[in-house]
Amino acid sequence: MFWLHRLNPANEFRKHFELVSAETSELKEEVYRIRHRVYCEEFGFEAVNAEGREQDEYDQQARHLLLRCMRTGAWAGCIRLVLTPRDRPLLPLPSEKVCAATIDRRLFDPAAFPRESIAEISRLALAPEFRRMRPERNKDPVVPTDIGTPTHPGALYLRLGRYLGAIALAHRLGIEALLFLTEPRLAAQLRKFGFPITQVGDPVEHRGTRVLSMAHLDDPIQRLPFYMRPLYRVVEREIEDGLEFGPVAAGFHHHAKRHARIGAGHPDAGAAARANVAKAAA
Repeated sequence: MFWLHRLNPANEFRKHFELVSAETSELKEEVYRIRHRVYCEEFGFEAVNAEGREQDEYDQQARHLLLRCMRTGAWAGCIRLVLTPRDRPLLPLPSEKVCAATIDRRLFDPAAFPRESIAEISRLALAPEFRRMRPERNKDPVVPTDIGTPTHPGALYLRLGRYLGAIALAHRLGIEALLFLTEPRLAAQLRKFGFPITQVGDPVEHRGTRVLSMAHLDDPIQRLPFYMRPLYRVVEREIEDGLEFGPVAAGFHHHAKRHARIGAGHPDAGAAARANVAKAAA
């Protein structure tokens, strides 16, 4: 019955999509090309360039995730987790720079956290063709907004998977405070889904009105509502089994203690991750 899929979006996410760590230069190129399509060509946030790649100074201190469509193999979207560089730990994260004058330090004081324990989610991008999939109006009061159908997952549904993947990655890396700079509407949607985020400053103008939110990552899965926990377990297992947690991005802070049995570049990584994902969602 379809309502079961709505209550457990993990069932369809793991059937149609997978999260892949962009560990190689080739995969990072795919990240930058998706971002160029969205941030430069479509929305005009950055200038279009002949290389067809959107990059900034924070990419070198970031971990990147790609969302792949299992049916076509196409890269559907991406997201990044910006870490603090070990050689310059006091260097502000992007949102700390943008919101320097508006952060409410009674709610979030960066000085109260070790710099290696703070990170930021940014550069969320979804290819236009995946945002144009057929929506379905929400009729289920348990699920607070549309996540699409089993054959046509909604854009919000795909956004949730990437956010949860970045949260799972941050948790594995020992991040304690995770920052989000988003549109007010998106922050409200995430709160409706039970994401453990708190607005920590007044709105700012940055490519439109944006608000800074923060999440404590002490126990992400317990802070999520019951119907989002299976999806978190799916992406968490993909992170655990599909990524290498050896020397993470040499030169950057991290506290990761687990090592994936099969790394992202291993020829059996995809099969191993999917097998374990099935166990996680069972």
